[in-house]
Parts: sequence; C-alpha cells; structure tokens
Amino acid sequence: MMTKDQLAAELKRIATSQISDITRAVKEGQKSIALNEVRDMGRRLTLLADAFHPRAPEASPEPAEADLSAPRAA
Repeated sequence: MMTKDQLAAELKRIATSQISDITRAVKEGQKSIALNEVRDMGRRLTLLADAFHPRAPEASPEPAEADLSAPRAA
C-alpha cells in the first residue's frame, strides 16, 4: 500500500508528464495527439485509483428479450 506521500508524488508525476505532453501537442496544433494524451492521463489515473479501491466487475448486459409480436422476415 502506498503512503500519502507516495500517492502525492505519483499523482504529481502523472500530472506533470501528461500536462507537459498535452501542452506541447496543443502548441504544435496536434489536436489528436493532445486528445490521446488526455485519454492516457485518464487511464493512468483510473489504474492508480483502482489500485486503492478496485471496481466491481461490470455486469454483462442482459440480452434483449425477443419481441414475439413482431412479424419475422422470411
């Protein structure tokens, strides 16, 4: 388990690195790269959060019930 100081250092490292990359991409007019960096930062933060409080597995969606009143195509 990470201490508060270790967590703070990791958050700062992620933010500093990603914000630097995002800023560079925006200045260079590379919108898609900037968006990818934002997504990457979100992914990294989610992984870090999951290390502290894992999410419950997502329930698989129930298959839609067939509408038996609708005519079938032949």
